[in-house]
Amino acid sequence: MFPSDSVLSVRELNLATKRLIESGLPLVWVRGEISNFVAASSGHWYFSLKDEQAQVRCVMFRHKQQYLDFRPSNGMLVEVHALATLYEARGEFQLTLERMRPAGQGALYEAFERLKGKLSEEGLFDPARKRELPEFPRQIGIITSPQAAALRDALRTLSNRMPSVPVVLYPTPVQGEGAARKIAQAIHTANERAECDVLIVCRGGGSIEDLWSFNEEVVARAIAASEIPVISGVGHETDFTIADFVADLRAATPTAAAQAAVPDRQALLHYLAKQGQQLTQGLMRQIERRMQQLDYLQRRLVHPAQRLQQQTDLLAALRRRIDLSQGSSMQQRTWQLQALMQRLGVLAPDVEVSRNLLSSHKQRLAAGMARQLERHEDRLLALQQHLHLLDPNQVLARGYSLVRNAQGDIVTDSQRIASGEVLDVRFAHGGARVQVQETLEPKAV
Repeated sequence: MFPSDSVLSVRELNLATKRLIESGLPLVWVRGEISNFVAASSGHWYFSLKDEQAQVRCVMFRHKQQYLDFRPSNGMLVEVHALATLYEARGEFQLTLERMRPAGQGALYEAFERLKGKLSEEGLFDPARKRELPEFPRQIGIITSPQAAALRDALRTLSNRMPSVPVVLYPTPVQGEGAARKIAQAIHTANERAECDVLIVCRGGGSIEDLWSFNEEVVARAIAASEIPVISGVGHETDFTIADFVADLRAATPTAAAQAAVPDRQALLHYLAKQGQQLTQGLMRQIERRMQQLDYLQRRLVHPAQRLQQQTDLLAALRRRIDLSQGSSMQQRTWQLQALMQRLGVLAPDVEVSRNLLSSHKQRLAAGMARQLERHEDRLLALQQHLHLLDPNQVLARGYSLVRNAQGDIVTDSQRIASGEVLDVRFAHGGARVQVQETLEPKAV
């Protein structure tokens, strides 16, 4: 890589060593105990990973920590997925961490993923098979350990939200050897007794080993086969188990599971009070409208005797109006007749004058029409004579003839015909078809 006699700087040596380490060692899993843990102000973690015989420096940058569901501490046994490298500024060999998990979780996590994939392929996680929880359950069943803090949390929440709903406890261990089989048996027992409308399967938080009973296949299949809807409230909010995926509803905590199982009594009372208030207000507004309508109708209501008197008065008024109208109309007609008679007496002498004038106009009209007719007859005679003079037949009678070619066009120029062409010649009496032997040039007159 470098000539044997070359002199390297410390930085060049460290960089070459770093390249050799990183190219020679891939990402590896390393198990060890955490010591000298330091969380820097930058958010990065620095610590040593050691066993009985050796130790190595480690660094985990802040952006890699978001995938952890725990916070490491001194003395914790962990497994890290890291890249071996060299911090060239100080010449220190170290591991740069990509992932970290508590020791022993690797096999459990693989078993968890295998079972999760198997049950998912069978459709046990399908949302379509999950049932709606009853809105108002008559009785609730809880499957957990009688000594579990989760039970106390669930009972306290149920009592605060809906104290009238009875609770049945199906006691079972939730951790340790054989716990999964006993949890499944408790679910079967609750279904056989069929005394509850919803089941809560719960326990408090813990490590993956502590929660492993709820990752067993026997528990998952018991939940899937349950005729009663099941709420899973196992661990803390960040914990997920196979039971959560199979259950009809997954709650983040046992307390959240109890909250999902029953409605809030205070919220219901508040809702009912609000509805009652709205109903009362609606009824009062309806009554007020009816009262106002009654007052309006009452004002319009008239006693029959009063109504009869009103109709009688109206009839008398109409009769008076008819009498007045008839008298006024008769008087007007009388006045109009007198006026017409006076006008007729004044116009009578003018009738004879108009008659004489009409007779005079009639005579004048007849004379004018006769003169006009005579003028038109003279003009018509002159037009007839002029038309007679222009008649082609008269021209032909004077010795002229009319020549047409084969297309029927009149020939007026010898230059427009050719030798051998056939022409039609019309005379005053009859005609002839001739063939041109020779065309002549026109002569000056």
